[in-house]
Amino acid sequence: MRKMFVKTLLELSEANPQLMVVTADLGYSVFEQFIQAKPQNYLNVGVAEADMIGISAGLALSGKHPIAYSITPFATARCLEQIRMDICYHELPVIIVGTGAGLSYGTLGPTHHGTEDLALMRALPNMTVTAPCDSLELSQVFRQLFKSKKPGYMRIGRSNEPEVYTTGEKPRVALGKGVVAADFGNEFAIISCGNLVSTGLQVAESLRAKGIKGKLVSMHTIKPLDGKLVTELGAKMPIITLEEHSIIGGLGSAVAECLMDSGVSPPAFRRLALPDSFQKKIGTQEFLRKANGIDAQSVEKEILRLLKQR
Repeated sequence: MRKMFVKTLLELSEANPQLMVVTADLGYSVFEQFIQAKPQNYLNVGVAEADMIGISAGLALSGKHPIAYSITPFATARCLEQIRMDICYHELPVIIVGTGAGLSYGTLGPTHHGTEDLALMRALPNMTVTAPCDSLELSQVFRQLFKSKKPGYMRIGRSNEPEVYTTGEKPRVALGKGVVAADFGNEFAIISCGNLVSTGLQVAESLRAKGIKGKLVSMHTIKPLDGKLVTELGAKMPIITLEEHSIIGGLGSAVAECLMDSGVSPPAFRRLALPDSFQKKIGTQEFLRKANGIDAQSVEKEILRLLKQR
């Protein structure tokens, strides 16, 4: 994902000289190509994330279009007040990019786990909240956030995330519109975002091989949510949300709110996410996913259990 992020940055900067990258002591293995091409458009403020946001707001007020980049919890929780008042209140064209989403930095512990960012960013007025699932979605979501000239948050993985759209026609990605990434049948629908969409695809394909056919939706935009798609699916089939985020305030919460506000009661509903607690174990992303029941095998078992209960 990060390679596509930098590639898209370079392409956008060629046509938009006002684009600025602002980072907080990060990016030494990421931005070299951008720095070489656009040294005057890059600013590293050091270990000072609140300053990163304040400076980005000032640049935006001066006619620039900043991209503020840091590890997910540092780009969101550490500087929440500055995002709220400096960017969202003034509705400035600043895109905040949180890298290493979810448990990507698993071995570094809770300081580096980005598991509350969607909840924090969803609560802010004027903020568009996104979590693309692969390089194709990232490129299109990023370009549309940039074009909107409004506050935006983009949650991305650390590196080497699987590509989701490897066969068939590539989808057109639009902010606020979910993508049906796999359509095998109507027995269930997995609604996922970001780095767990590929896991959802594994599960949907495995269940199809067992004769249980459902759908997979990549909900790359969490705010504004595609309420039309959510309610259409919820009126017809069981809904399972899947995310590498706290069970509080993320995609599952957004989908549940949408269904209840619309008066739609799906045949069954389950939120699969991280528990409302800090990670007590240290390990790789794969290890922590399994420990929290959001790996492919655990998700498949939970869906089978849900369908049997109907």
